[in-house]
Amino acid sequence: MNMKKKFLVAYFSATGTTAGVAKNVAEAADADLYEIRPKTSYTSADLDWNNPKSRSSIEMRDNPKFRPPIEGALPDVSGYDTVLIGFPIWWYVAPTIINTFLEGCDLFGKRVAVFATSGGSGMGHTLDELKPSAPGAVWLSGKRFGNRESVSSLKSWIEEL
Repeated sequence: MNMKKKFLVAYFSATGTTAGVAKNVAEAADADLYEIRPKTSYTSADLDWNNPKSRSSIEMRDNPKFRPPIEGALPDVSGYDTVLIGFPIWWYVAPTIINTFLEGCDLFGKRVAVFATSGGSGMGHTLDELKPSAPGAVWLSGKRFGNRESVSSLKSWIEEL
């Protein structure tokens, strides 16, 4: 008997771009959706990667071990086979709030795939940076998407997982 996989799409979106892609991924996977919201929202000034004193610059460059707190309760992932995690690429890796999420959920034995949005940066060493935060997870290959991905193209990616 072929059991249908149950997906959770968890995403962090600082400006709304990743949220749009995540909603399409959730539709394509017939998945539940969870937004990873920081306890303190990021302002435009916080996201100014040209300013070495901006919040995101400090978190990503000066303190990669920093774990921004997440607003509200984390989802119960026990009922999911696969967790798809979306985020914008910051400094060629995932924002550290993704590590906060991974470290707060029991993903042992769960299939985990990441998807990212970016204005042009690739995934860099994203998976290498994330894997230690979810020991025992079964990591699948990640993918970077543009902000106009169709549900049908996202379905193709999900079927490959």
